[in-house]
Amino acid sequence: MKDVARPLVLHLVYRFDVGGLENGVVNLINHLPAERFRHAVVALTECTEGFSRRIERADVRFVSLHKPPGHGLKLYPRLYRLFRALRPAIVHTRNLAALEAVVPARLAGVPATVHGEHGWDVSDPGGTRRKFQWLRRAYSPFVNRYVALSGHIESYLVERVGISPARVARICNGVDARRFHPRLSAQARSLAGLPEGFATPGTVIVGTVGRQQAVKDPLALVRAFALARTHGGVGGRLRLLLAGDGPLRATLEAEIRSSGLEDAVWLAGERADVPAVMRALDVFALPSRAEGISNTVLEAMASGLPVVATAVGGNAELVVPGETGALVAAENPRGMAEALLCYAANAALRQKHGLAARRRVEAEFSIERMVARYAELYESLLRPQGAA
Repeated sequence: MKDVARPLVLHLVYRFDVGGLENGVVNLINHLPAERFRHAVVALTECTEGFSRRIERADVRFVSLHKPPGHGLKLYPRLYRLFRALRPAIVHTRNLAALEAVVPARLAGVPATVHGEHGWDVSDPGGTRRKFQWLRRAYSPFVNRYVALSGHIESYLVERVGISPARVARICNGVDARRFHPRLSAQARSLAGLPEGFATPGTVIVGTVGRQQAVKDPLALVRAFALARTHGGVGGRLRLLLAGDGPLRATLEAEIRSSGLEDAVWLAGERADVPAVMRALDVFALPSRAEGISNTVLEAMASGLPVVATAVGGNAELVVPGETGALVAAENPRGMAEALLCYAANAALRQKHGLAARRRVEAEFSIERMVARYAELYESLLRPQGAA
C-alpha cells in the first residue's frame, strides 16, 4: 500500500560516493523528519556501499544504474520504468550530469522535479561554456524549481541560462555544528595514523580535505606550502596534511619528493573521520580553481579554524577576509603562502578568526536552517499550486 502520508523524494545523482555534493544529500536525508518524507537515492553510475552507509535511515533504497559514458538517452526507458515503479512525489536531480533525468521523470508522471546546481563541472570551471548553458536551458521546461547553492550560481542560472528568478531558490549548505566542533585548548591532537613527530609542540598544521583532482588544485597548495617553508623559523614550524584521494595523488607524491618535503607533508588518504581531521588542524586551506558552496569550508569553520581559500565561486560568501580567514587568487601559490605564513606567525590571530568562523556558522549556516528550507521547498511542490 502506498505511503501517502510520507511522500517519496527521489534524489538522483551521477555517482553516490565521497564528495561535497553527496555529503549534502546525506545530511539532508539524515536530518529531514522521517515522519514527513521517505527517500530513495538513484545514481546514474554507482551508489558505493561504503558511502551509502553514511545514511542512518534503514528505509532508504539505493539504485545503481551503471551508466556508460555519454548521453543517457539509452537509459530513458529504464528510468521511466523505475519512476513508474517507485512513484516518487519529487525527483531531485543535482548538477548537469544528472539533469537529463528530468525528461523521463516528467514522462513517467512524476508530479514535481527539482534541480540543484552545486558547482561547476570539471570541464567548465567558470561556468562560461555556452554549450552547457544551452543544455541547461533546453531541459528547463522539465524542471519545476531550481536550487542554487550560492549567489554566484543563482546569478548564473538567471543571467546566463535564462531561468526566471521566481523558479530559483537559493539554499546554502548547512553543517552539523555538533559533529564538527573546535578542539579544546588543552586537548591533544588525536588522529589515527598521525606520523610520529608530525604534531610536536610549536608546529602549525595546515590541512585540506577533498578529492585530489585538477579542479581542487591540491598541487597549488603543495607549492604554496613549499614556498612558506623557506621563510625561516616560522615556515619551518609548518606541517601540511592532505586528506583525500584521487587521480593527482601520484603527481602530488612526486612534487613532495622533488621539494624535499617528505617529513613535513602527510598524504592521509581518504578518511571516514573528517571531524577528527579538522580538530587536528590549526589552519584550513582550500586551493580550488572553482567551487560552489564548499562543505569542507563550512566544516572547517564549524571546527573553529581560520580558512585560507581561493576567491572563486561561493568561497567569498563563506569566508570574510580579515574576520574569519583570507581569500587569495586561484592558481597563485605565492599569495596562498603569504596568507599561511601570516597565520603561522600569529596564534592569537588564528584563535580570533577561528572563533569568528564558528560563530558565523552557528548564525548563518546551521544544518537545521538548511533542512528547514528544503522541507519548505518540497512541501510547497506537494501542494497542487506548487507543482503547476
